[in-house]
Amino acid sequence: MTAPGGAVTLSAMADFRTHITVSTILGVGVGAAAVQPFGFPTETAILAAALTAVGGMLPDLDSDSGVPVRELFSLAAVMAPLVMIPRLIQMGLTREGVLASMVFGYVLIRYWVRAVFKRLTVHRGMFHSVPAMLVSGLVVYLGYHSDHRPTRLLFGFGVMAGFLSHLVLDELYSVNLSGLRVKLNKFAGSAVKLFSPSLPGTATCYAVLGALLYLAYLDFTQLQASSEGVGR
Repeated sequence: MTAPGGAVTLSAMADFRTHITVSTILGVGVGAAAVQPFGFPTETAILAAALTAVGGMLPDLDSDSGVPVRELFSLAAVMAPLVMIPRLIQMGLTREGVLASMVFGYVLIRYWVRAVFKRLTVHRGMFHSVPAMLVSGLVVYLGYHSDHRPTRLLFGFGVMAGFLSHLVLDELYSVNLSGLRVKLNKFAGSAVKLFSPSLPGTATCYAVLGALLYLAYLDFTQLQASSEGVGR
């Protein structure tokens, strides 16, 4: 916006609509690149685009605002069980078991996880950070079952790209351009960060990241062994 006297300023924080718009545009780009030049099927590219758009909203799960948080957790409660369907089928569940698991997952995320998350997080805490971005990508990579590793990597990358767009926007909106002087508001440096003032929050985030990296390593070695066994 333009302040009196011609100074150019940005709001303290990018609003919900701005984040959705930017991450959706980014999702279209990710989906297009997935088809050409990377050669993924169109339906895979569409899902990657959707995950990128959703990823751009994830950091606001720690927001204190009522409506965005309610909408985000409603969306997460739907998307997470859908992404888990191939994994549930791989586990040998019947069709009824898959449906029951999806209903349970929706209720769990929509109500219980939301309540716990609200109690344990603060806005612009460690959930607005680079480690949290990596956690989001690893959760999708590990949660989506497929023997085609590039597809899982694409989905994980899409979520992280959307997540990163949110962090970068928040940092850009912390800049105040007044004439030739660049000023930063109190939110500067609170989004694209590696640590937070809370030691327990930082330690917990890195512990989760470490556990997911270890699971990803085990998953990689398992897929590698399977492919070598098929090749013999």
